Amino acid sequence: MNMSGVSTVTEFLLLRFPCSREVQVLLFMLFFLSFLMGNGAIVCAVKLDCRLHTPMYILLANCSLLEICYINTTIPNMLKNFLSETKTTSFTACFFQFYFFFSMGTTETLLLPLMAFDRYLAICQPLHYPIIMNSHLCMKLVALCWVTAFLCYPIPIYFITQLPFCGPNTIDHFVCDPGPLLALSCIPAPGIELSCSILSSLIIF
Repeated sequence: MNMSGVSTVTEFLLLRFPCSREVQVLLFMLFFLSFLMGNGAIVCAVKLDCRLHTPMYILLANCSLLEICYINTTIPNMLKNFLSETKTTSFTACFFQFYFFFSMGTTETLLLPLMAFDRYLAICQPLHYPIIMNSHLCMKLVALCWVTAFLCYPIPIYFITQLPFCGPNTIDHFVCDPGPLLALSCIPAPGIELSCSILSSLIIF
């Protein structure tokens, strides 16, 4: 991070939505209500009703919990920016957001095929389904999705944090995204860009 004779960036400026303050306050309230409700109701329903403790509903509850965690990485900061005059976020907070945002996104990418596989077994192997996909196996597979996703991005993020950022510090986005971040680096980093692209392609594949 430190380069002699060069001022380094200690925070980033996330550009807000281009609208009036009144509209921003309205958006704040809409997002805040959506943020608290919806997915939370699904998680609570599955947790409280024993009849829903089956693989399909366990996966749905995990998907809803994941969505709550996923939007937690962006919505609070976005809501703060709606009501704040300063739209800055610290260097450390930016990369924490980057890590959790992409880890949650990867978890979702892994969880959706698992849900599809569960339904495939239920439809194509109805007699064997209760034996193959029981709640115990389902929870193990869900845990594997979460752990695998959170192990994907620490190394790429570490290398990005080692790049020198000497200004400007304005990110034309409401979230710390690798593309705009790499564009702000003082030196080109084709190796890091290529490795991020390959990692994303492998996850999607």
